[in-house]
Amino acid sequence: MATVSPLAKYKLVFLGDQSVGKTSIITRFMYDKFDTTYQATIGIDFLSKTMYLEDRTIRLQLWDTAGQERFRSLIPSYIRDSSVAVIVYDVVNRQSFLNTSKWIEEVRNERGSDVIIVLVGNKTDLVDKRQVSIEDGEAKAKESNIMFIESSAKAGFNIKPLFRKIATSLPGMEKLSSTKQEEMVDVNLKPTTSNARMQQQGGCAC
Repeated sequence: MATVSPLAKYKLVFLGDQSVGKTSIITRFMYDKFDTTYQATIGIDFLSKTMYLEDRTIRLQLWDTAGQERFRSLIPSYIRDSSVAVIVYDVVNRQSFLNTSKWIEEVRNERGSDVIIVLVGNKTDLVDKRQVSIEDGEAKAKESNIMFIESSAKAGFNIKPLFRKIATSLPGMEKLSSTKQEEMVDVNLKPTTSNARMQQQGGCAC
């Protein structure tokens, strides 16, 4: 009989300023919905999702961090053992884009080069309000030697491709170009700090 391999688990930490859409990206990926109740993440939230790939199954552990300055002291400990750092900015908020340099630096300080970093420009549905061009994002990613993609959690644009891009870049996964199937199992949304929000669900632009 074939031996069943243990399920590979990878920790993804979502970083970025307040209201850039970190929670909304996760909510769209997990539940395929966009919630208009914009309530800020407090502390750290945790969810997990299993992805079924071409030749293996992996578990993504998604850690959603608060963007407010008062929670910054919590974040390094969550970066420290992460496999992937997803740094999100708002394409209609240029300051949130400029601040990605600080987030990238923080990840490098904690993990060196032993981490995958993905820069995500979110809210592309707000075309008329855009302050950051796709060329700006591409240049920043090239300069920092990291991955880049734009998305819209509200419209559902590039959310699944974002996570496929991450999954196929994980150690041992580089040769896989696409997923056969994606399915959610064992979804958990629970507070992981004493300050974590009481609400158990809800996408926000935070």
